[in-house]
Amino acid sequence: MRDVLDSLLGWWRDGKPAALATVVHTLKSAPRQAGASMLVGPHGEAVGSVSGGCVEGAVYELGTQVIGDGKPVQQRYGVSDEDAFAVGLTCGGILDIYVEKIDKGSFPELEQIAKAVAAESPVAVATVVTGPDELLGRRLVIWPERFDGSTGSARLDGVVAEDGQGLLATGHNGMLRYGVEGERLGEGLEVFVESFAPPPRMIVFGAIDFAAAVAKIGSFLGYRVTVCDARPVFATASRFPGANEVVVEWPHRYLEAEAEAGRIDRRTVICVPTHDPKFDVPVLQVALRLPEVGYIGAMGSRRTHSDRLKRLREAGVTEDELARMSSPIGLDLGARTPEETAVSIAAEMVALQWGGGGARLAERPGRIHAT
Repeated sequence: MRDVLDSLLGWWRDGKPAALATVVHTLKSAPRQAGASMLVGPHGEAVGSVSGGCVEGAVYELGTQVIGDGKPVQQRYGVSDEDAFAVGLTCGGILDIYVEKIDKGSFPELEQIAKAVAAESPVAVATVVTGPDELLGRRLVIWPERFDGSTGSARLDGVVAEDGQGLLATGHNGMLRYGVEGERLGEGLEVFVESFAPPPRMIVFGAIDFAAAVAKIGSFLGYRVTVCDARPVFATASRFPGANEVVVEWPHRYLEAEAEAGRIDRRTVICVPTHDPKFDVPVLQVALRLPEVGYIGAMGSRRTHSDRLKRLREAGVTEDELARMSSPIGLDLGARTPEETAVSIAAEMVALQWGGGGARLAERPGRIHAT
C-alpha cells in the first residue's frame, strides 16, 4: 500500500470509495512480492501494479466489482488456473490477490497510518483475508508496543498483534495462518500483515571514493544511508550526494552512540571501505559485538584482511565474532572501479539476505529471477 498511499488517502479524505488490491501471497516465480498494491479509483482510475502488467486487467474488473458491492474477495492467478494464459501470467508464478473496498467507514485508521508512514514511525496493518464472512476484512493496526482494532476475538487479537510485531521488527510483510482444532473462531484463518517500517539503515565508515559509490547504490536499494568519518575536510555532503546524512565523528564513537540509542537493528548493514587500522579496527570491534546487525563488510586486500584479523584478535575479538565479518568485502565480480566494487558489495548483501549463491543464473537452470 505504501506506493499508492497518497492517491488512496486523497480519495479517502474526499469521501470517495476506492478498491485496494494487494498481493498477499506468492508462489514460484511471481512477478511481484507480497505487499504490492493497485488501486481502482472512484472514477475508474488505475494506480499501481500487482503483477508488472500480467493480470492488471482482471484485477481492475474485480476492483470495480468490489467498489460496487462492498464485498472483499481473494483471488488466485497463476498457472493452476485454466485461463492463466488469458490473463497474461505467463511467467509461471502464482499470485493471491486480496481486493477490498476502502473508505472512511471501512478503514477509519487510514489517516493515522499515513501520518506514521510520513514520520517514518513503525506501524503494521493486519487484515483477515481468509475466514468466516463475519471476520473477513477485519483488521488490527499494530505498533511496536500496542495495537488498535479487533478481529472479533480478544484471544486472536493478542496472538495476531504479537506475531505482527515480530514481522514489523524485521520490516517484512507476511501471511499468518491460524487454526485451532474444534474451535470455529480461528479455524482456517489467514491474516495478512503489511509492515510500514522505517527504511533499513546502511552506515558507511570512511569518506573515500569507494564510500560514495556504496552510498549511491545503498540509496538505490532503499537504505537510509549515513556516511561517517572523523575528517571534516572529507566528510562533506557535497562529496556524498547519495547519502541521507554525513556525520563528522570517530567511527567507533558514532556506532557506539547509535547502538546505545537503539538505532541499530537486524536490518542495519555496516560497510567499512577504508582500510586504515586507526579507523577500521576500533569500529569493527564495536560492530562485531553488536547483538543484532544484518551485515558487516570490510574492504581490503588479502594482506590487509590478514593484518586486520591479527589486530582484532589482539584486541580480544573472538573467532565467532570475526566470523560475522565479510572481508574482503563483496562478491568476486572482477570489479575494478568504485562503482563496480559497489555492485559487488550490494550483490553480496542481497545474496546473504535471500540465501543466494552468487552463481550465474544461466548456469543454474533451476533458479531464476522473480520475473
